[in-house]
This record gives sequence, structure tokens and C-alpha cells, in this order.
Amino acid sequence: MERIQNLPKLPPRPVDAHKGDFGRVLVVGGSRGMVGAPALAGLAALRGGAGLVTLAVPECIQQTVAGLCPCATSIPLATNQDGEWTPETIRQVLQAAENADVLAVGPGLGVGADREQLLRAVLEQSKPVVLDADGLNALARVDDWPAPRRCEIILTPHPGEFARLTDTTTSHVRENRESLAVEAITRWNRQAADVPPMVLVLKGAGTIVTNGTKLYVNETGNPGMATGGSGDVLTGLIAALTQQQFPLFDAACLGVYLHGLSGDLAAEERTRQGLIATDLIDYLPRAIRAI
Repeated sequence: MERIQNLPKLPPRPVDAHKGDFGRVLVVGGSRGMVGAPALAGLAALRGGAGLVTLAVPECIQQTVAGLCPCATSIPLATNQDGEWTPETIRQVLQAAENADVLAVGPGLGVGADREQLLRAVLEQSKPVVLDADGLNALARVDDWPAPRRCEIILTPHPGEFARLTDTTTSHVRENRESLAVEAITRWNRQAADVPPMVLVLKGAGTIVTNGTKLYVNETGNPGMATGGSGDVLTGLIAALTQQQFPLFDAACLGVYLHGLSGDLAAEERTRQGLIATDLIDYLPRAIRAI
């Protein structure tokens, strides 16, 4: 196992660059009661350097989400009257994915059999995916999910989500973070040997990033980041970085480092107790300047 110490550097931007040069991120998520999550992911993607961001969210919340993230475009997804995703909803997502470079799936998505159908469709399409939150919870309910995968993918679970994916307990994950992360990603990659290796980001103090052959343990971040929405910010940030000339593993490593550094810079001025997820977005430019 190669342990990574040195992080990649953000490449300089050409003077004649335009927004199409830096990636089109499609954020898929949102539900009644979870309006902020996709907006946070979208804002983080923009602060992380994405040229274009589109938010695919249920029609009933589209206007609110668009107002929270005014620099992104949005797509109203046609859910049924109960807010459930239908075959038409999934068709809309896949159509939108054709015009994207990377998908960020899961922030505020909600759970249910309809979301599991969405995850099956996402796994079978070809664009890279960053999967988080309820996207991971839906994935855990999809039988033999690594086998049909055709896309590059970064999984970003916290210990509880990882425990559900590996059929163990959260306490066991916390006690054996590194060994379980490497074991799981190696097994999952073996089940889909004809596609590029997936990357695992096991969040927590000392976030672990591994693809089964390389491993990075992050040293930035603080307990103030244990607040709602922090993971959504990381999802959008990593998605943006995948389009900055980085392989997925490097994008994930740099993403967790910058995410943690933003939290450290924010905590210095706003305290750990007072830190909220939008602070991470506010301080991200300072973190980028510092590397």
C-alpha cells in the first residue's frame, strides 16, 4: 500500500479560459425538508472551481434551492404528489447527465425504493460520480451494487453510512477505520474489474482516502466541522476538483484537505462552537490560496 504524503497542486488557469474549461457539475438531490443540502453542494462546487453547476431537484423545491444558489442553473424534477421519484424523474436525471462532466449525487436526496432505482441507473451510466449522504443509504439497499457499475465513483461515507455499506457496526468502523476501508474498497473494486477503480473517502477525524493501492490520511479539520451540511460541502468540492485535471484519487485527497483547512481557518475566527457549513464555503478561497 502506497501512503501518500504530498498533495497535488491546482493547475494555473489560462488567460483565455472560459467556463466550459472547468467542468460541468450536476448535483442530484434535495427533497421536502432537505432544501439546503443540494444548494450547499452547488455552492461548494462553484467555490471549488467548477465552471458550470446545475442542480437537479424536485420541482416542489426548485425555486427555493435556486434562490440559495443563484450562480447555478436548476432543473425541476417531476416527482409524484407524494414526492416520490418516478421513471420519468430518473429519465430526466440521465438526460441531464449527458450534458454534465461529473455527477454529485445524494445531498438531501431522501430514502425509499424509488431512490434505489435512481442509484441503479446512476451506477450504469458512464459519467464520474461523487456519492454521499442519502445516496449512500440508497446504495446500501441495492443488491450486489458493485457488479453493474460502469462509472468512476467516489464514495464519501461517514462511519455510520460505511457501516451500512459493509454490514457492520459504527463502533467497529471507528475502531478499525484504516483496515476496514482498504478491505472494503479492494473487495468492491474486484467485483467490477473491467471499470476504473472506485475511491473511498471515509470521513471523520483523520479522513481516509483510498483506492485499494494508495492511501492518504488527512490531517486538517477540527470538531467544529461536526455540523449539518459539512458533508454536502465536501461532496460539491470534490466533484469540482475532479474536473481540474486531476485523477479521482487526487481530487478526493485535495478535496478533503481543503475542506478541513477551510474549517480550521473558519474556526480561528468564528470558533469551533460557532462554525456552520456555510462558513466552510466562505473560507474555501483562503484555503485554496494557502496551498
